[in-house]
Amino acid sequence: MSKGPLGFIDAGQCEEGLPWLWDEPSQAASGTLILAHGAGAPMDSPFMQAMAQGLAARGVRVVRFEFAYMAQRRVDGRKRPPNAQAQLLQQWRDVYAQVRQRVAGSVAIGGKSMGGRMASLLADELGASALICLGYPFYAAGKPEKPRVAHLADLHTPTLIVQGERDALGNRQAVAGYELSPAITVHWLQAADHDLKPLKASGFSHEQHLDAAAQCIADHLRALT
Repeated sequence: MSKGPLGFIDAGQCEEGLPWLWDEPSQAASGTLILAHGAGAPMDSPFMQAMAQGLAARGVRVVRFEFAYMAQRRVDGRKRPPNAQAQLLQQWRDVYAQVRQRVAGSVAIGGKSMGGRMASLLADELGASALICLGYPFYAAGKPEKPRVAHLADLHTPTLIVQGERDALGNRQAVAGYELSPAITVHWLQAADHDLKPLKASGFSHEQHLDAAAQCIADHLRALT
């Protein structure tokens, strides 16, 4: 464990031997958010780094972990598709149980794209304090006619989805037509894509949108405590 600018950052392994990162605020944590990566980028991608550090700076402890397929890519450098959904969900259960044994207080779950979608399938089952989704994949790329939203109509866990208005996996117009649970709040970022990156003409920078996302998440979690 080493001390970084925002506190202690634990770069180690969970009980399954898979990598994880803990970003601790410099002050007492107001709560914990377990944050999973998307399908194509690891837990320490620039996006995940920015979100974890931005949240830690706002008093939220962030735990990042990697699904088995992504951890294996670190070993041999070969790209591979995500594990079967059942495996992804079970790893989520295992990580959540381990974090709950280590920390007191509220524990929220969520993630970027696929990581957030997997979390949304388990939020009620796990009894998570909140669900946070960054760039939720409302449908697979190029398949808007097959939305993946049925479970979102009955979700009970307080949920925040931070979404870009022009996200190719769920833009503002498409999402307006879905039946979403009253427990879900969607925070739209102007002219942003799936990675929350805005068009230059919008007048916003990617850094500004990531910072706004972190602030929105921190405020959301704080309101629930």
